[in-house]
Amino acid sequence: MASALYRFACRAFQKVFFVGVHFMPWREPQILHGAGKLKELPSQLKANGVDNVLLVTDSFLAQTDHFKSIIQYLESSGLKYAVYDQTIPNPTIENINDATHIYRQHKCNALLAFGGGSAIDCAKGVGIRIARPWTPLPLMRGTLRVLKKIPYLVAVPTTAGTGSEATVAAVISNPKTHEKYPINDFVLIPRLAVLDANITVNLPSSLTATTGMDALTHAIEAYIGYSNFNGSEDAAILAGRLIVENILTAYRDGHNIKARENLQKAAYLAGFAFTRAYVGYVHCIAHSLGGMYHTPHGLANAVILPHVLEYYGEACEKRLGFFAKAIGAVPAELDNHDAARFFIMHIRELNRSMGIPEFLDFIQDEDIPTLAKAASKEGNPLYPVPKILDAKELETLYRIVKGTKL
Repeated sequence: MASALYRFACRAFQKVFFVGVHFMPWREPQILHGAGKLKELPSQLKANGVDNVLLVTDSFLAQTDHFKSIIQYLESSGLKYAVYDQTIPNPTIENINDATHIYRQHKCNALLAFGGGSAIDCAKGVGIRIARPWTPLPLMRGTLRVLKKIPYLVAVPTTAGTGSEATVAAVISNPKTHEKYPINDFVLIPRLAVLDANITVNLPSSLTATTGMDALTHAIEAYIGYSNFNGSEDAAILAGRLIVENILTAYRDGHNIKARENLQKAAYLAGFAFTRAYVGYVHCIAHSLGGMYHTPHGLANAVILPHVLEYYGEACEKRLGFFAKAIGAVPAELDNHDAARFFIMHIRELNRSMGIPEFLDFIQDEDIPTLAKAASKEGNPLYPVPKILDAKELETLYRIVKGTKL
């Protein structure tokens, strides 16, 4: 167990930081929400002085009709553009440097990310390189290291999960060190987010499942932490309610536009919540697995979530139980202890019903100490989690997630 002094130091840091963030330049992106809103994109770009935009996406999405529609809208409006379509899951420093080269080569003055969290993170990374051309990305790791305005950034999410269109975070991978880490700064909040449900209609059911559970993880970790403010609790509750009411419908019927719109709204709200209240050890563990094994982030979060909540035990059950009742996931008459317990069972059942595994058995025992150190470094002292865990306790959690310690 983490020592009393260690826990005290972490809590003291969190309290000071919590006071400080109230004086930070919080803002929200402008939102275009609804089926068909993508066609309004050129007028918004022009209104903000954009005439040459770098489109950041991946090789698959670059071939889709929706991406081709974006190009058509730009061309018909007389806007210039360049394309970087080599983003990979868990975007790397190399991805960002290559995209930055294209941005400079074509003299762009804005960024448009089309994709899931990876494309949006890659575009944010380009923004960082433009704002801080002489500072290596690894030195931007952590909080408030950019502090310079990035180019006008548009996020067009093709999934409903990451919430990157609302957040201060860009998550970067370094294949050389097998690390995956966040860069957090207010300048990274996109200026415009286009939430067009038509884009997500053909999303594979497996991605609908894991990205939706990613958003639920954001809402839960934000709510049960100790740094909620500025509407983050209400946003987390509404996000959670929209997810539990719509995720199975969208999973089973991908063409249900209303369910898709609700999940997009939920992902944005969960992103709003956690960018103010932060996440927790679910994300620390997921990021380390993404860096070491390239595990898709949504899948990792979905699997890890119930294990971490169960490990927290009494430390989180009051707020978790209230959250579960508030979103309608469990009967309102339950006390918080039972509500928390039934909610964890409900999360596991959601995962099972959507083909998400209970464990991640590919985790290698010899990697666990390294993974735990990385998770501890990310989470402590910053994340205001219900229970402070040190690296040794996190090692136990990795074994639980692997399925070897029950």
